[in-house]
Amino acid sequence: MTEFTPVLAAIAGGIFPALAWLWFWRREDSVHPEPRRLIALAFLAGMVAVYVAAKTELYVSRILVNSISVTILTFTVWPAIEEIVKFLAAYFTVLRRREDDEPIDPVIYMVAVALGFAAAENTLFLLSPLSGDTVIQTVLTGNLRTVGATLLHVLSSSIIGAAFGLSFYKSKMQKFAYAVIGVILAIALHGSFNYLILNTPEESLLRTFGYVWIALIALLAVLEYIKRIHPRIFK
Repeated sequence: MTEFTPVLAAIAGGIFPALAWLWFWRREDSVHPEPRRLIALAFLAGMVAVYVAAKTELYVSRILVNSISVTILTFTVWPAIEEIVKFLAAYFTVLRRREDDEPIDPVIYMVAVALGFAAAENTLFLLSPLSGDTVIQTVLTGNLRTVGATLLHVLSSSIIGAAFGLSFYKSKMQKFAYAVIGVILAIALHGSFNYLILNTPEESLLRTFGYVWIALIALLAVLEYIKRIHPRIFK
């Protein structure tokens, strides 16, 4: 094995699964698909958001290190930073464009950002423990991250996108209220997942992942409703 093999395996394990998920989610908007350039922009924005979130977390941790416990940081502050940064990455790159013209579009864009974030995060996660390990170990670790962290980012960001979709034809004040609620729910979900992962015995982790899958199925049902939202509903 060359010294570059673990690096290539980490990149493949981080990015390729995210791209596969992106292909799946784009099918949710197959009737009027979003431009590929904007999907790519959202994905890249999500990758950059990892750097912004990491720097913000480091800065905040230095401020709060003597006044707040690591546990609270893990379950509240870190999820809040990541969800807000992902949302802002989407808002300032794609959510304000004219192509965002259907209720389902914000969901697709938020998912693209989330998958870019997960791809970069998973790659960085894999790079550290895999230096000098086998490709098989890389694949196994990557699978765990794909099932857990990637689904979490997709689910939490989709909640924000769904909030935008549900309020798509409402007033600006209502849209703002929905957005705030969506971000709060995303943070709560992210924090709850962190708590379960860190406080669940290893032999019961599949149950935690099962909760995420159940929530994802419920979200898909909500998306089917969002696809059918029409302006006349709000007249």
